[in-house]
Amino acid sequence: MAEKSSFFFVHFTFLLLLLITIITTCVDGVRPLMNGQDLSKPLKLTFGGPSRNWTDAIPIGNGRLGATIWGGVSSETLNINEDTIWTGVPADYTNPNAPEALAEVRRLVDARKYAEATSEAVKLSGNPSDVYQLVGDLNIEFDSSHRKYIQESYRRELDLETAVAKVRYSVGAVEFSREFFASNPDQVIVAKISASKPGSLSFKVSFDSELHHHSETNAKGNQILMKGSCRPKRLPVNLKKGINATNIPYDDHKGLQFASILEVRVSNGGSVSSLGGKKLSVQNADWAVLVLAASSNFDGPFTMPVDSTRDPAKECINKISSIQKYAYTDLYSRHLGDYQKLFNRVSLQLSGSSGNKPAQQVASTAERVRLFKTDEDPSLVELLFQYGRYLLISSSRPGTQVANLQGIWNRDIHPPWDGAPHLNINLQMNYWHSLPGNIRECQEPLFDYMSALAVNGRKTAQVNYGASGWVAHQVSDIWAKTSPDRGEAVWALWPMGGAWLCTHAWEHYTYTMDKEFLGKKAYPLLEGCTSFLLDWLIKGKDGYLQTNPSTSPEHMFTAPDGKPASVSHSSTMDIAIVKEVFSAIVSASEVLGKANDTLISKVIAAQAKLPPTRIAKDGSIMEWAEDFEDPEIHHRHVSHLFGLFPGHTITLEKSPELAKAVEVTLKKRGEEGPGWSTTWKAALWARLHNSEHAYRMVTHIFDLVDPLNERNYEGGLYSNMFTAHPPFQIDANFGFSAAVAEMLVQSTTKDLYLLPALPTDKWPNGFAKGLRARGGVTVSIRWSEGNLVEFGLWSEQIVSTRIVYRGISAATELVPGKIFTFDKTLRCIRTDNL
Repeated sequence: MAEKSSFFFVHFTFLLLLLITIITTCVDGVRPLMNGQDLSKPLKLTFGGPSRNWTDAIPIGNGRLGATIWGGVSSETLNINEDTIWTGVPADYTNPNAPEALAEVRRLVDARKYAEATSEAVKLSGNPSDVYQLVGDLNIEFDSSHRKYIQESYRRELDLETAVAKVRYSVGAVEFSREFFASNPDQVIVAKISASKPGSLSFKVSFDSELHHHSETNAKGNQILMKGSCRPKRLPVNLKKGINATNIPYDDHKGLQFASILEVRVSNGGSVSSLGGKKLSVQNADWAVLVLAASSNFDGPFTMPVDSTRDPAKECINKISSIQKYAYTDLYSRHLGDYQKLFNRVSLQLSGSSGNKPAQQVASTAERVRLFKTDEDPSLVELLFQYGRYLLISSSRPGTQVANLQGIWNRDIHPPWDGAPHLNINLQMNYWHSLPGNIRECQEPLFDYMSALAVNGRKTAQVNYGASGWVAHQVSDIWAKTSPDRGEAVWALWPMGGAWLCTHAWEHYTYTMDKEFLGKKAYPLLEGCTSFLLDWLIKGKDGYLQTNPSTSPEHMFTAPDGKPASVSHSSTMDIAIVKEVFSAIVSASEVLGKANDTLISKVIAAQAKLPPTRIAKDGSIMEWAEDFEDPEIHHRHVSHLFGLFPGHTITLEKSPELAKAVEVTLKKRGEEGPGWSTTWKAALWARLHNSEHAYRMVTHIFDLVDPLNERNYEGGLYSNMFTAHPPFQIDANFGFSAAVAEMLVQSTTKDLYLLPALPTDKWPNGFAKGLRARGGVTVSIRWSEGNLVEFGLWSEQIVSTRIVYRGISAATELVPGKIFTFDKTLRCIRTDNL
């Protein structure tokens, strides 16, 4: 009787959670799943004091606007970002001298003179990307009494469930609090500053920027408007650190123009007035609400700023005017409703064994990260998983720019690696979790960006390589740069960036089954990319088609003559990407009724002539076309493993020998590396269904980085849970979420694998709700003591899939309008109407 009661309780609870999902409001046909997270484990980043470094600050964003909040006591600083604030103007991304250099590089490669080919290939390099900037800082100065705050009263936090940052502290008997959020519906950043004692709030607020700017208050004395401009040409790459870049002049009118406006509202009895024409002064208020808007005259990657018809100052003023009717509670409610429709679709709970210590909920997040090596707190994994989803929701929304190397958050006019999208892993990793993490809308900017790349890339392909279609290389920027980067071939010469991005277009279809998207957006991109690849491939001496020249991203090899080189032909990653793109367009053509097109016939003919993935003499996956000596076996990139993840040409079932070689390769590569490398390895181990090693890579990310001694670290987390290369790169935040999802659910368009890499000794109990799988399937799953208990599936279209769990499988068909509940034997035990 006890067993039956227990089963009934588990089943009833699980079904109830699914039904809660069903009755939640639908948005654009996508069902949000679960109203929040288990309240016993709040999804909050917490801090014990004000920020000392930028990587202590709290990031907020609405996709386009962002801010990092320092949480100082006597003064508060918000670094303000807007995603179109970049140096530069549209440019010519072609090199008419490239064809001659290309012919010579190919001749040298054919002669196996790889070092000479590497030197010659520099002639194919282009110019550096432009640079992501920041609007500037919003500075809030409180009176000197705040310096006497009670340190024990200080609290600072970011609540992921509401996307609200809070600061709280006491001065004597008065408690001061601040709340900050970035609203997507209203396209503003909002702050409310309050005092518990009436009339106790006074402060001054102003703008500042390292870019050319001017600010002034309005006649009413409740607004500040700042206007500024970006450099029309980036600063030199080799600019010495000792030089003050703000003193280097530039033409104010040729670069992008921007504006930001701040409006201050105060409680009855308080006052706000202009101070010196550049600051606002708030006196004797109970509370004050600050509303900030920012904009630029960026009008797409093909329009010169001087030709733009946009007026950023007018746009900001109109924006502030349009929300005058909304009180703070209205702004908050609109923000919360919009954000939670995305965030609440997925919930995750991971529990350790009953003998584990409880999670350190009182400790700061930094302290919890520090303790992870001893307590391995599963709730910290939950937090970082959901933080990745929060950060993408906050930095990439329909209509915005893509999330760049730092998302949208930046405090420098010369950020690391220019803050530019890097197309040889980093930009792609930014969006890995958008589909399994059930925030597919956040991927839309990527496809808009690819469409822009396709325009410029068509010119680059034609002029540089005499090829049709479109191409993009290793690094880009807001102007959709498609030419090679500056400098050495080892990083600059990599014409596969656009092709890798195109695999995302097909993946988006497989997760959503959106045929309109496939036909109107994805297929044209795939067509252009495929046309380029067909022209780029040339017949080699061994009869196979080859890419020549070819590099394995950022990795050198030792040529047979003992010389260092990076250029050869047909690197394993090149061919793996080509195979993936060709497979995608063939599959897409079948869906769209284009299978008889001439292009598809050419692809099918070429597929048979592509070289196989080879195994080196040491049993690892060969990285280059020859089994060259690798001078850096622990190199950070694992590019030659693309075929396993995120690709699909290597699988455990269909190519077990290659899968075994991947395992050998990962062990050879080692576990150390920057954050993005760590999370890629975690996903690779998960795809191998190796829970032990996947979990080991998960633990590697929980290393608290000292921002003042970054060089002593590889990977890790800062105190605000930004991931470190170091320095900060956001890709690993996103890659971590993707890797955890991969440990719990994997899929193809025909198969669904449940708990394929679950570390049963570390996360023996738990549930995940709302994860997405290919075929347009939504998955909720519960396990206990390391074993599957129950799972639910539903889809918006008819789907036939094979469910696989620990070697057993079962076929099922899902139909729209119903939720299917299965037990641990994969038997459907209940079907309910939605």
